Amino acid sequence: MENKPARIRELTGLLKEASRAYYQEDREIMSNFEYDRLYDELLALEKETGITMAGSPTVQVGYELLSELPKEAHESPMLSLDKTKDVGALADWLGDKEGLLSWKMDGLTIVLTYEGGALAKAVTRGNGEIGEVITNNARVFSNVPLTIPYDGELVLRGEAVIKYSDFYKINEEIGDADAKYKNPRNLCSGTVRQLNNEITARRNVNFFAFALVRADGVDFADSREEQFKWMASQGFDVVEYRRVDRESLAAAVEEFESRIGENDFPSDGLVLLYDSIAYGRSLGRTAKFPRDSIAFKWADETAETTLRFVEWSASRTGLINPVAVFDPVELEGTTVSRASVHNVSIAESLKLGIGDRITVYKANMIIPQIAENLTGSGNLPIPEACPVCGGQTEIRRENGVKSLYCTNPDCQAKKIKRFSLFVSRDAMNIDGLSEATLEKFVDAGFVREFADIFKLDRYREQIVSMEGFGEKSYENLMASIQRARTTTLSRFVYGLGIANIGAANARVLCRAFDNDFEKLRHADREELEQIEGIGPVIADGILDYFASEKNEEEADRMLELLTFQEEAAPKESQVLSGKTFVITGTVERFSGRREAKEFIESLGGKVTGSVTAKTDYLINNDIASGSSKNKKAKELGIPIITEEEFLRMTEQERE
Repeated sequence: MENKPARIRELTGLLKEASRAYYQEDREIMSNFEYDRLYDELLALEKETGITMAGSPTVQVGYELLSELPKEAHESPMLSLDKTKDVGALADWLGDKEGLLSWKMDGLTIVLTYEGGALAKAVTRGNGEIGEVITNNARVFSNVPLTIPYDGELVLRGEAVIKYSDFYKINEEIGDADAKYKNPRNLCSGTVRQLNNEITARRNVNFFAFALVRADGVDFADSREEQFKWMASQGFDVVEYRRVDRESLAAAVEEFESRIGENDFPSDGLVLLYDSIAYGRSLGRTAKFPRDSIAFKWADETAETTLRFVEWSASRTGLINPVAVFDPVELEGTTVSRASVHNVSIAESLKLGIGDRITVYKANMIIPQIAENLTGSGNLPIPEACPVCGGQTEIRRENGVKSLYCTNPDCQAKKIKRFSLFVSRDAMNIDGLSEATLEKFVDAGFVREFADIFKLDRYREQIVSMEGFGEKSYENLMASIQRARTTTLSRFVYGLGIANIGAANARVLCRAFDNDFEKLRHADREELEQIEGIGPVIADGILDYFASEKNEEEADRMLELLTFQEEAAPKESQVLSGKTFVITGTVERFSGRREAKEFIESLGGKVTGSVTAKTDYLINNDIASGSSKNKKAKELGIPIITEEEFLRMTEQERE
């Protein structure tokens, strides 16, 4: 076997997954015989190579709760990289030398130290001078070796990152939109610096080595590439790279760029490093940057436009988010007219004002953002009254960030958003109750709590006479409400709006308590935190919710109106196994792309965000569209199909 470290990583992953399925999900993905065979193979390889990965079933890493993270100064400052967005400038920098071009991972830089072949210490970059010691957390990263063959002192640097796929999964389990993580980097930063490393272990942090600092007694033949290969031989995942010279550099940059859309790991550019260790060291450093490496950032496509107004959007937590609305512009093949400003601090730093000329771009080619304010008038008024209820607002500063909140506990937005979640598709699934309709019903006094939704028939005459309603709409609404009386416990629990409870972890909770609401509502912290995927934050949300007598009474009144049925068994048919789909445009047979994605995955298929050579089908109801995805699919000869064609493929028409 040529690549033993790779086989060790593969076996560790397989056995971890088999154990999780067996002990936590009551299912078997391999026989006991097969598990034992792979275990023995892994144990033999670990003894032969001296490499043991974090998470290996042959070792037990205990969880530990710290009161705070210790601080430690780095031996030498960890400098940032100089950067360019010009490929020509990158080539000039390389000159006649050879270099290594690699991903610039977008996570948290970590320094690992090994002594006597064992992981001894892990420290974050911190401010470059002083970092935080996170050794306990590094021990539960998905792919960090706990032991390695080399028994001298080894110091290396790398990036801790969380995959997009894991990021989306974790965010989906958070019910409160305001509590969701903004991006994988923020999630990774918080995860790596947890005081409880059991939380870190759940979040699947990956580590990619990108620089060897010290390994005395090893001859690397004056080559950084040899260092990379040697680190890989010790069991580390090394950041993906290409060896380049001036002539091959541009093509390598283009090749990396073509894969941004399909890359599961967050990156924010590339890094170019001289291959010669001696030459790189001879260049020294400036006060800010090392001279042996440089970062490359792709030039964002920007457009200049005019800010017309800022829409202040209230949420059910009271947070009021500013959203910039500007004249429509074309970016990365789509029309954009809105961009979140996130909070008051960002609005102030941009010196926003109505009528300002601004430039906008798509961060990571996806999320619309304001790049620059060319006018900088700073005349944006911060509303003193909530745009929904008219109640007084206040600016709160948390962790140095200023955000606007509505102080009115009875704010209409809080009620509407709360009821909107309750009737949503993943909760009680009541059609006909849009936010606009709910607002009318709340204003009229028809709905004050959840149970009132099931008693709307008391207001038949008033509803039928409302603008936009009539006999047919009323009857459809009543039929939908009647259907919702029979539901699953997990839908009900999600619909309650408990902080940080999403549809996914509502199902986890209900399974853990045998679909018994009484067990769930009376569970203590210890019982809750023993459940896989339920950490202290989620446990706090549950305990706080049921500590409220008002919430308990409201739930009781709902329980009298509902009948709970067993959760639907998962579909066994995997007719889409091995097929990769991309969904674009508007969907008609599903409530949205998310539901379409879940449907495909339930049948064994995979959904990605960009069309590549690995895509099997592009789903687009507008087959003749000139969109970038359609063009790409045609270039690659990938079939473009409508929803109807897709559903016929699965032989499962939806009702």
